[in-house]
Amino acid sequence: MPGLQHLTAHQREMLVRAVLVCFAAGLWFSVLYKFLVVLLVLAWLIDDQAATFKQMIAEPLVQAIFVLCALLLLGLLWSEAPLVGRHKWTKYFLLLVYVPFLALLNERRLPWVAGAVIAGYCLVLLTGLYQWQVENRQGIPVFNMSYLSFSALLGVGCIVACYFACLCRSTMVRFCLAVCALGLLYLQFHQSARGFLLATLATLVIMLIVYIRISLSRFAVIAVPVLLMLLLFAYTSPVIQERWAQAGADLEHIQQGHFNSSIGYRIALWDVGLYGIAKKPILGQGTGMPEHFFDRTVVQYKQGLYQNLPAFQKTSHFHNDWIEIGMQLGVLGLGALLFLLWAWQRTFRQHGLILAGVCMISFVVLSGMTETFLIFGRIPILLLVITAIAVCWQRVKPNCSGITGGNKRQSNPSPKNENTSKGDKND
Repeated sequence: MPGLQHLTAHQREMLVRAVLVCFAAGLWFSVLYKFLVVLLVLAWLIDDQAATFKQMIAEPLVQAIFVLCALLLLGLLWSEAPLVGRHKWTKYFLLLVYVPFLALLNERRLPWVAGAVIAGYCLVLLTGLYQWQVENRQGIPVFNMSYLSFSALLGVGCIVACYFACLCRSTMVRFCLAVCALGLLYLQFHQSARGFLLATLATLVIMLIVYIRISLSRFAVIAVPVLLMLLLFAYTSPVIQERWAQAGADLEHIQQGHFNSSIGYRIALWDVGLYGIAKKPILGQGTGMPEHFFDRTVVQYKQGLYQNLPAFQKTSHFHNDWIEIGMQLGVLGLGALLFLLWAWQRTFRQHGLILAGVCMISFVVLSGMTETFLIFGRIPILLLVITAIAVCWQRVKPNCSGITGGNKRQSNPSPKNENTSKGDKND
């Protein structure tokens, strides 16, 4: 870029590092978010040490993200969605942030970025604690974060803390991480997001089973005290008791043929969504069509059983990743989503992070059963940022054979290799 040609290598490095730190710490500020994404792309363009697009496209996860986004653009050809509206499907394109972010990471920048992510997370966590304890409110209005997003954020933190507790050799550090995870889980029990809480609990169970690899009898010995603690959390949480009572009331309303409730609305969405996929199973209804299809179909579907639901709540998505993408792109979209999850898991596996991959994909899949998780604000971006940091850490860690495109990297690259120009570099 002409205006930056006069910068020295050191100044350019400091500029790129500042952009990475600002992006990692500023994920939660919705006002700055789009501006930070633009800065991240510009930093990739000016950085002589970053991986090139050709090198990045060799990464399985990058390929999967591009395939999903390309199919969404292709789906516009047979879509009948109006040009005006919220167009929530465009949030899938935020997954592309993974490409420049990982391309810019290297050994010198990694500690700064990791520190910025932790600092940003702690800031949001403390703000959420203040909202809960002092303001008696869920979510974080100042960050434009609903109770659902905050619950998902707590779940991610709890899973990450448990993961490091499993790997840590120091008893004291492991104890501190376990206490931290329990604290985050306790706070999550006081949020109204049932789906994300269940996804967190199921992911923790999967993590322990995969990590410990013990018999069912020994697992039961560990599971009993944990289950008792979870029951204590649930008993002391008025939110859980309220949501449990609400679930019972919702089921009674459903039996009476009324679906204008939280559970009833989801059942109606999934019912109509599966019907829409069955009508056009190969290509789907077209990109951006799910909400319009629902509003248009419920008038006649099943003798108008759900016809009052658009008035109950404005339709925006189908509260399920699989139904949402299947409605838009049919089998093509479902295949693209499977490819994305497979590539995500493969990225962890090829860098020796099998347990981390199991935890990440489990949380994404389980969260996507009750929410359209991949377009759920900034939480999927946080998971991709964590993925990029983990991948970069494995590459620069001594005696680690991180793999990119099938070629092993040297664990301690020489200064000459680190300062190679874009055209000579080896996500």
